[in-house]
Amino acid sequence: MSNIYGEWLKTQREAAGLTQQELATAAVMTRSHIAHIEAGRRTPSKEDARRLDRALNTGDVLSSFLPDEDAAVAGYFEAARQLEQQATMIREFALSFVPGILQTERYARAVLSMPFPPASEQERDRRLVTRLERARILADPVTPVVWALLDEAVLRRRIGGPDVMAEQINHLVRLAEAERIQLHLLPFTLGMHPLLSNMLTLMWFEDQPPVAYGEGLYMGKIHDSPSVVQELQHRYDFALGNALPLKESLALLRATARDYGHHG
Repeated sequence: MSNIYGEWLKTQREAAGLTQQELATAAVMTRSHIAHIEAGRRTPSKEDARRLDRALNTGDVLSSFLPDEDAAVAGYFEAARQLEQQATMIREFALSFVPGILQTERYARAVLSMPFPPASEQERDRRLVTRLERARILADPVTPVVWALLDEAVLRRRIGGPDVMAEQINHLVRLAEAERIQLHLLPFTLGMHPLLSNMLTLMWFEDQPPVAYGEGLYMGKIHDSPSVVQELQHRYDFALGNALPLKESLALLRATARDYGHHG
């Protein structure tokens, strides 16, 4: 989003003589939430904006002039996308596709070309830019810490052709070899496992409770109930305990990339 909104919020906060933490307390929000809004990394919800207006005595300015969201994502994913940009640790489980933040450009383009009814070329390009922008969180060498737990089906389902798959799998290998991500595979030989129903993302933050995000066909849901998040964390940990170790996972990834290379 444009940072004019965030800069105006910062100006009003400073004019009121408030620190980010003091404004967060008055508006019943977190300090990091305020920081992300001021930096232009997050758009506040309408309720957030109303609370900020009340805390700063700015009438209805902040709630009336919310910036348009430029990111092209499904409506049900928008809140999760914003949380993803703030997380200090992300644990991904993927059942069918490589997680969005780990996708190469060609793989992402192939994935985004599949929905029905088909989108226009312009809309597909907008979605592609947004997906690649999400991956920029990996440019920081430390934060967020990323774990990727992949069902073997992710490797076997040919998306975009053999050369696209080989490139994508080699990208995962490079990220793991560089110790930027921790990567493990759940092989077909394992059979049933507790995450087999759909994809899952677990996120932790600096100063707010962890959340979970699950997604299915044209639907997604953020879970912030502590009991639900804890149960999903336990499911993830149980599945991770049965996954291949990193060394074996990388060996399978390399072998699969070579096979795709030969077919290509």
